[in-house]
Amino acid sequence: MSSMLFILNEAPYGSERAYNALRLAGALSAKEGQHVRIFLLADAVGCAKSGQKVPEGYYSVQLMLGKVLRQGEVALCGACMDARGLTEAEIIAGARRSTLAQLADWTVEADKVLVF
Repeated sequence: MSSMLFILNEAPYGSERAYNALRLAGALSAKEGQHVRIFLLADAVGCAKSGQKVPEGYYSVQLMLGKVLRQGEVALCGACMDARGLTEAEIIAGARRSTLAQLADWTVEADKVLVF
C-alpha cells in the first residue's frame, strides 16, 4: 500500500489551492492500494469546519474532505485551531485535532508528501 500525505496551508475559499489539493486527494483515496492523509495547517483548518453553506455552483471543501475520510485520515493543527477560535465541536465528523508531532510522524511514514 502506498501512503500519501497532503499538507494544506491555504484557506478553504478565496483561492483554488485547497480545492485542487482536495480534488487530487479524493481521486487518490478512491484508488486501490492508496492510503491518503491530510494535515490542515494555518487557515486550512477552516476546511474542516462543519456546517459550511456555500452558494449554489461553488464547491464545498467540507464535502470533499468527507470523501477522503471514507478511506483516509484528516487531522488539524491544534495551535492553528486555537488561533482561529475553532473548537473540536465545530469540525466535521472523522477529522481530529492533532499536533505538529503527529505531522512529523505522518511525514516520516509517508511515501510521498504534497504541500499546498
